[in-house]
Amino acid sequence: MKKFGVSGQRILKIFHLIMASLWVGGAVALNAMTLALGPGQSGAELLGYDLARKFVDDLIIIPGAMGCLVSGLLISWLTPWGFFKHRWVLVKWILTVGCILFGTFILGPMINDQPPITTELGLQALSDPAYLTNRSNNLLWGGLQVLVIFFMVAISVLKPWKGKRGSAPITSS
Repeated sequence: MKKFGVSGQRILKIFHLIMASLWVGGAVALNAMTLALGPGQSGAELLGYDLARKFVDDLIIIPGAMGCLVSGLLISWLTPWGFFKHRWVLVKWILTVGCILFGTFILGPMINDQPPITTELGLQALSDPAYLTNRSNNLLWGGLQVLVIFFMVAISVLKPWKGKRGSAPITSS
């Protein structure tokens, strides 16, 4: 298959950066909301917080992560970077897929479980063991995921671990 030219690579890179910004920004916002919004003063307020976190996950983080996955696939396939030519690209692939799977099967369900508990229990959800466990696990593992995503951004900029065939062209990333 023919590789993208410089213009195509730049357009693809812009899309990838926008998707990465959504993923990073959403992940930071979700963790900040969990910390900053506090427990709420009423069941309705707590439910609003839980729904807002679910909104950020569903409409910012998930599209950003999926956009990174798709654009990363296209970048690896249609530019000189390839999938295995450079170790840093392979590390990013492993981390990206790992973060998406972890978010899909661990973090996402915890976020999705919160609104139904709050709907049923109101402010008493703050005494519910499942609710409290989800909340603390989301802070711990969500915070770790943010650090991994930051690490992926750093890898993209620094491009460490030169590949077996030397460095990549300057025109793409």
